[in-house]
Amino acid sequence: MRAVLSLAHASHPLAAPFRISRGVRTSTEVVVATIRGGGFSGRGESLPYARYGESVESVLDEASVFAQAIADGLDRRQLRDLLAPGAARNALDCALWDLESQQQGASVAALLGQPDALPPLASAQTVGLDAPECMEQAARALAHLDLVKLKVDASDPAAQIRAVRSALPGARLIVDPNESWTFELLQSLQPVLAEARVDLVEQPLPAGEDDALLGFASAARLCADESCHVASDLPRLRGRYQVVNIKLDKTGGLTGALDLLDAARAQGFGIMVGCMISSSLSIAPAWHVARHAEFVDLDGPLWLKDDHAGGAVMRDGLLQPPAPALWGGGRARAKDAHAA
Repeated sequence: MRAVLSLAHASHPLAAPFRISRGVRTSTEVVVATIRGGGFSGRGESLPYARYGESVESVLDEASVFAQAIADGLDRRQLRDLLAPGAARNALDCALWDLESQQQGASVAALLGQPDALPPLASAQTVGLDAPECMEQAARALAHLDLVKLKVDASDPAAQIRAVRSALPGARLIVDPNESWTFELLQSLQPVLAEARVDLVEQPLPAGEDDALLGFASAARLCADESCHVASDLPRLRGRYQVVNIKLDKTGGLTGALDLLDAARAQGFGIMVGCMISSSLSIAPAWHVARHAEFVDLDGPLWLKDDHAGGAVMRDGLLQPPAPALWGGGRARAKDAHAA
C-alpha cells in the first residue's frame, strides 16, 4: 500500500510564560507529520523557529512537497539528500523512523542496536529569564535536580547567575545567553563564571561572531548551539567551542542527529542534547541521542499545560522516558487525539 502523508499545525499552551533574551512565549506552535500505510501510522513533530527563518506555514509548505515522493517509497537517507536540515525535515524524518519501527516490529532502539529500554535521564530544567530575585525563587523549586539551566541576557547576567547559584549551591549550572553577549562581556564575566562554578555557557555570542572565541580559555566550557546544526559545521567550531548542542530541529531529524553525534564524538567534542519547547512526541526521538550525552536538556514537555498521554515526566530528579506507544515502540498504535 502506498504511504500517505498528512501534515497538521498543533498549538500547545504553556503552563507558565517562557522568557529568553529574544522574547516571551505563552504557547508553542508545532508541526506534526503523519505517514500512514499498510495499517501503520508513523508520526514526527517539529517546531518551526523564527530564528532560522521558519514559520508554521513555511514548514507545512516545505514538507508537503514530499507527499508524492513518500507515496513512492522515499526513505530517510533519500530525504536527507533532498531536503535541507530544519524543522520540515525533522518532522518527516521522525515520522519515517516511527513508521519503519512499526513495519519491522522492532523499537527504534533495537533498530539502532541499543538496549531496548530507554533509560531515565538527568535532564536539566530551565529557569527562565526574569529579574534576579524572581529567578532565585524559581530556582528554589528545582533544588531536587542535579543539573539546572538558566536563561540570561546582557542586562545583568552576573546578578542573574549569582541569584540562581545562591538558591542552588550544589547543582551543575548551564548558562544560556541565546547569543545576547558580546565577547567583551564574556571576558568580563569570567570571574563570575568561576565563582559560581558554571559548568557550561551555551552560545554566548551571535553565531556569526564566534571567530572571537578562537583560542579563548573560558572558566566554563563553551557550547555551540546556533553555531552548530549539522556534522559539516564541526571543523569551523574547533578551537572555539568544546561542546556542541544537538537538536533534532536543527539537524533535520534523528538521522542527521545521529550523524552529528558520531562526528562530534570522533572529533573530540563534548555532547549536549537539547530541545525546543515541544511535546513528548518531539522528545522521544531525541532520547536515542541523549542517552549518549554528557549534558541533557529535554525539559520542553514539562513547560506544557497538557502533554501527550504517556509523555515524559520528571520523577525522583530524573526525566522518565515517554511510553513506547507514543513513538518508536515498534507496534501499531490506535488513533489518538493528538494524531494529525
